[in-house]
Amino acid sequence: MELTFYTYPGWNPRIRAASHKREWMDASSEQFAYRCLPLAMANSHGWEILSPCGFKARWNGRPGPDGVEVVLDPGSDAGTAPVSLFGAGTVTFHVEALVQTAPGWNIWLGGSPNAAKDGIAPLGGLIETDWSPYSFTMNWRFTRADHWVRFEEGEPFCFLFPVERKAILDVQPVIRPIDEAPELKAAFEKWSESRNAFHAWVKETNPVAPSDKWQKLYYRGVNPDGSPGPADHASKLRLPQPQVGTGTVVTGAAAVCPMGGTGVREAAHEAAPAPAVLGSVITAMRAGAGTEAETVASTEPVADVVTADVALKRREWILNQMETQRALSPVAAGIPRVQGLTSDEFLDHFYAPSRPVVMTGAMDHWPARHWTPETLALKVGAREIEYQGGRTDAADYELYKDNHTRRMPFDRFIREVTGANQGNDAYITAYNSAVNREALQPLQADLGRFDTLLTDAPGMMWIGPLGTFTPLHFDLTNNLLAQVTGAKRILLLPPSETGKLYNSKHVFSDVHDIADEAMLARYPLARDARVFEVDLMAGELLYIPVGWWHQVTSLDFSVMLTYTNFIWTNDPYRSFPG
Repeated sequence: MELTFYTYPGWNPRIRAASHKREWMDASSEQFAYRCLPLAMANSHGWEILSPCGFKARWNGRPGPDGVEVVLDPGSDAGTAPVSLFGAGTVTFHVEALVQTAPGWNIWLGGSPNAAKDGIAPLGGLIETDWSPYSFTMNWRFTRADHWVRFEEGEPFCFLFPVERKAILDVQPVIRPIDEAPELKAAFEKWSESRNAFHAWVKETNPVAPSDKWQKLYYRGVNPDGSPGPADHASKLRLPQPQVGTGTVVTGAAAVCPMGGTGVREAAHEAAPAPAVLGSVITAMRAGAGTEAETVASTEPVADVVTADVALKRREWILNQMETQRALSPVAAGIPRVQGLTSDEFLDHFYAPSRPVVMTGAMDHWPARHWTPETLALKVGAREIEYQGGRTDAADYELYKDNHTRRMPFDRFIREVTGANQGNDAYITAYNSAVNREALQPLQADLGRFDTLLTDAPGMMWIGPLGTFTPLHFDLTNNLLAQVTGAKRILLLPPSETGKLYNSKHVFSDVHDIADEAMLARYPLARDARVFEVDLMAGELLYIPVGWWHQVTSLDFSVMLTYTNFIWTNDPYRSFPG
């Protein structure tokens, strides 16, 4: 469905997809507030309209419209200022757009969720935007008198999303005893018991990693018994940013030739005109013949001379259409979490189709799952290891890895990255694996195997603190990531998005961080790229197919292994043109 904002000349609404981030949630201890998934999902469940000017306002307590005073920032356009229309301590923002939705759909609007302002509160509204030719306003009401409230230029004043008008009319609330749903009751009681046991374990052990203090069942979309929940469970919304339209409104579904053109054939023997780029013989079925073809138009073949740029755009168009088609199904488009995959199931449903998947339960028996920084330091001791250092001093530290290799005793490395030097500066990465194989050999006994997926070869180890960051890139092989301890946030983008990611250097994007607003402002095409977010928890595997873009951020002290030694062919790097 298209959510359309029609503008008159001089109207310049500032509209963006809402972010899940909130300053107060960032400031919560260990960003604890983000563990409440419903909060974060609500934050990003719509689009925001931003204030065109900065101003302060206050209400003097009087009931009339003259009770509100608005003071614009110097240099601001007075025509964009909010006004007092209703009285009763309200201030009104004009929305510079006529909003239209599909038939049967309304717009719900209010303030951005979970973003309270001191002294003023947003009012909510529900508008039938599928037919209404009327503009609307967004209103806020002061909660106390004689208190100045400030809005910055670019601060959201309106949050909106479409809702189906009749859906709520078909809803009948019913209160029933839980015994009428024995399976639900059993699942709830199992979860309740596990939650109590988990809280007792946290209190007793006081784990270091923030992610270990959080049970995460709902966040991960997992049932109380550990089985995967629904395939379309989402832990983040990333809505599309508004696009500038061409003025064309599609009002019906006409038959369209798959190779171009919009003509509809009225009879079997009448052919639509050929698109000019085809320039070849066009045939149509003879009426009543069924199997014979009759030439109805003939020209000499026209050479289809295209530049490399046009050829590349065609290729990107094909990839984009494939991804758009896949997105029609939440099951096909998402990155599922599954348990107990057989080798054939993994090959058929994920490896061969190049579809990412998170696999759970495969490392539950590994002794390594109990590693802590202290036990790692004891096992390896003062053996010298190689790591990547000085990473914050250069933007392209992943591209020029040799410039950042450093050496240090392992136990000292652990002390430094778990002390004051947490962040992205020091990190044992896969690039150091060959050098570190002998030094880290004492850890191998605690690792298991994935015989149904991999040949007998060791994984490449990544060890680092909270805050390590691997910028956006794609790999030249299929990869399996095994998160041993800690957690990592991985943003993935399908190969179809390559044209939006400014790939000027080998396998790296110039957009180092697809979640960084400053980067997106500099590289605007990346705003429209499809992004999938996976929080990979301890004990989970993530399969990343070749060509899938990804960036990785450590949420805790983390140990991860990567494997490329699949039992199936995995050598696309041999033919890479770059």
